Amino acid sequence: MIPAVKRTAAVLVVGLLIAGCGGQGASSSASPLAKPSSSPATSLPASSPGASPAPLTGAFAVLVTPPTADNYTVSIVDGNGKVVGSAQASSPTAVTCADAAGAEVPLPISMSDDRAYYMDAQGVVRFLTVQGETGRATTVPTGGGRRSTFAVSPDDQRIAVVVNDFTASGVTFKIYVEDLNGGTNHLDIYGTTGVLGLWPLGWHGPNNLVLAVVKACSQGGGPFCCGPIELHVVDPATALRRYTIGGPTCLIAGPPSAAGAVCEDTNFTRASVVNWNGVTLRTFSVPGPQPAYISPDGRSIALFNFTGAGVTTFEGSKTTLNMQTCGWIDSTHVIAGDYGQPPARIGNIVTGATTAISAKGTCAGRLPGGL
Repeated sequence: MIPAVKRTAAVLVVGLLIAGCGGQGASSSASPLAKPSSSPATSLPASSPGASPAPLTGAFAVLVTPPTADNYTVSIVDGNGKVVGSAQASSPTAVTCADAAGAEVPLPISMSDDRAYYMDAQGVVRFLTVQGETGRATTVPTGGGRRSTFAVSPDDQRIAVVVNDFTASGVTFKIYVEDLNGGTNHLDIYGTTGVLGLWPLGWHGPNNLVLAVVKACSQGGGPFCCGPIELHVVDPATALRRYTIGGPTCLIAGPPSAAGAVCEDTNFTRASVVNWNGVTLRTFSVPGPQPAYISPDGRSIALFNFTGAGVTTFEGSKTTLNMQTCGWIDSTHVIAGDYGQPPARIGNIVTGATTAISAKGTCAGRLPGGL
């Protein structure tokens, strides 16, 4: 599912609609925090991210070891299982809701169409390419009970940041968007206080920001406790909501892709494939709550049963793979991390073959990473 820091793979939350970031549907809106302003009061990088690398010639998975130790590792893996790039960073300081509950935050990583971006304990965001190159991109606010989460646009030009201050009763957050290189063209677009927060999951093209509505704090409990309730597609300049995917009656069942997302009804008997315009493309039956991973082209859905024997099945197919799938590399290859069923492995949905690989960690996304 959509990875979170508290556990190796985050699961779902059944909850209320968030009052912020707009109302229901494409006609809804949110009040922005402010008009365009200067850069936030944080130290900006001494060096720029530099020119974007050449377009990718293939697809890659990104694995991340849990950022619960002193350091964590980011690895880019090609379709043959080879680690083509790897980097290590200091783990961001753990945050809690005043020790009353765990603060729910995603992995400190984001993917553009050609780079993986990752954050260290000081709020420095760096990039890693498929050529193994690394560099410093920007900085985001951090420290104390504050944690920033971020999403870089597919073209490496803009970054959306949610700055969270956690308390015993929830979270106070603000969202800003600015140029990745230098922090210019800064916009504070939304902010509020409550029991629900937002994760910036990615961008659908350069002009649509995808935010996940989540419970800010959780003490765990059950397979669907601690991940996105619904997804909001918003204007990155104003926070006006354009579309909603999922909600209280159709729970987000796994990470989205460029094709959309999958949600499951509250009885966990039927799943829906929904595109980025909020349109349901098709539905299919499911035998209980289980993560659902939509392929980049939207044609295939990988399903993993919590109570099963570690087997991945696929919507409308008799193919099964002996692996705990956590994401896709391309539209015919899935990947599993090394948790639960080590070692990590890659599965071919056409041949049914699986291949063990040496990479460590859980799925954090793929390259190209645009939604």
